[in-house]
Amino acid sequence: MINRVTLIGRLVRDPDLRRTNDGTMVASFTIAVNRNYTAKDGQQQADFINCVVWRKTAETLEKYCRKGNLIGLDGRLQTRTYENAQGQRVFVTEVVCDNIQFLESKSNNNQNTQNKHNNQGYARNQQTRQNFTSNIDSLQLNNELDDIGAYVLEDDIQF
Repeated sequence: MINRVTLIGRLVRDPDLRRTNDGTMVASFTIAVNRNYTAKDGQQQADFINCVVWRKTAETLEKYCRKGNLIGLDGRLQTRTYENAQGQRVFVTEVVCDNIQFLESKSNNNQNTQNKHNNQGYARNQQTRQNFTSNIDSLQLNNELDDIGAYVLEDDIQF
């Protein structure tokens, strides 16, 4: 069975670092992951995903990451249950992180927040440049694949 999760998102709040009864460090946090589409009102939708990380990685996350930081993570999906103070059974689904990557520097995050509105034109120009470059790359790839029929027989294709 495969149970792997890879996500990129922004921290919704500062990580919550605590210590278990046996002294193991654990941090809980939530990331917002944008969906690939926008709602009818033009607002981009996001999923808010609960995550947990253990030991030294938990300490590092709490030390260097704050609300709004962009991170990438890799882990597994876990479900568990517990009984709350009112005696009700609570079901929890969360990502147990194996690896976390900080995807922007602390100074970069501060600059992005302060200059968000000043750089919108620059970002649009960069996006246009990236789209243009990727279109050229795909054109070159398509040209290279035009002659592939001379090398591949129908019997060689397995589907």
